[in-house]
Amino acid sequence: MQKLSRSQGTAPLRDIILIQVSGGDRPGLTAAFTRILAQYHLNILDIGQAVIHDTLSLGILVEVPATAESSALLKDLLFEAHKLKVSVRFLPIDHDRYDEWVAGQGKDRYIITLLSRRITAAQLGEVTAVVADNALNIDSINRLSGRVHLEGEERPDEDARACVEISVRGRPRNPEAMRAAFLRIANEQNLDIAFQKDSAFRRNRRLVVFDMDSTLIESEVIDELAREAGVGEQVEAITERAMRGELDFNDSFRERVALLKGLDADALQRVQQRIRLTEGAERLIGTLKALGYRTAILSGGFTWFGNYLKAKLGIDHVHANELEIEEGRVTGRVVGAIVNGQRKAELLREIAAHEGISLEQVIAVGDGANDLPMLGIAGLGIAFRAKPLVKESAEQAISTLGLDGILYLIGVRDRDQAELLAAGAFSPPR
Repeated sequence: MQKLSRSQGTAPLRDIILIQVSGGDRPGLTAAFTRILAQYHLNILDIGQAVIHDTLSLGILVEVPATAESSALLKDLLFEAHKLKVSVRFLPIDHDRYDEWVAGQGKDRYIITLLSRRITAAQLGEVTAVVADNALNIDSINRLSGRVHLEGEERPDEDARACVEISVRGRPRNPEAMRAAFLRIANEQNLDIAFQKDSAFRRNRRLVVFDMDSTLIESEVIDELAREAGVGEQVEAITERAMRGELDFNDSFRERVALLKGLDADALQRVQQRIRLTEGAERLIGTLKALGYRTAILSGGFTWFGNYLKAKLGIDHVHANELEIEEGRVTGRVVGAIVNGQRKAELLREIAAHEGISLEQVIAVGDGANDLPMLGIAGLGIAFRAKPLVKESAEQAISTLGLDGILYLIGVRDRDQAELLAAGAFSPPR
């Protein structure tokens, strides 16, 4: 019988073969082929399997003993494939190529996450072209979002979420140019693209800190209070310039608060009743809590509203500005130091140290220029529905989905979330 091994001098050189199986999926397919491999005492060097729409793709890289006979092994595998109505191919791998593959296991790895209401071929095509231009090899592509319903494809439901995670290997030729290309694609294709180093820290975040206004909630509370005081347009104009980074935050904040002087304290309650949580906020925080994460609000807004959200959502820490109230009316001043951008970064460090958590394990989320310092020191800084300056400056950005899109960036799949919900693992306080 012909043998799979070749001799080189006196030492037999073991063969390496890639076995590729494809066809309709069913229970027991992988077991059937690995059972045959076991009969020939083969070592498994690598294995990968994926099922897309009930179609299986299975690859097994095997090391074949010098004593194995090719005709019997290949015949058995081909016969099994015929019986199961699938295709099987054999690809010999030379030892030099195998050694190169082994040597590559220490190469840098990155995760590219695509988020949108729908993932299109145009989006994926442009992203993978940038990957190829940077000489990165794609190791795997996985869908983290649930299966897509066809209803309403002409006008996708606002609740629709789509996410594809791409694992790549290598070092980008030009990281800055690659990030710029991803930002361009994101803007043109209505897509969010996150590019993260695949490290142990990425899979083990432990603390998430949020800006409050226009991040955790949809509104800017100070603007809402200003409407109650009849100075809405003046305050809104200042707020917008401050969030774009055109004004010093401390000066603009004092100026806005001063305009609230004389406001009836009951207005705070009225504004609270109008507060709407940002899309996905409850789902995100509930899931994070079920997974053991700590959470915090670091806000340039007011503690009165931060404490309301703390009670509603079960937030662990709240730091914001204390609005001074005397004799039932707002004085137009705040008590203590203003929570500005630098203070947010300081507080993030303090909370992480208190919780015994590395900065690499922290996620920071915000939308304004005053959030950039904390986004910059967190292991994962996310500009959420942010102003252009903030979006361009932050390492990652989410604009197309709700806050629960953050779960995709830490690898949490829709079915993981569904499992937690079905088990009643979390229920945000009301």
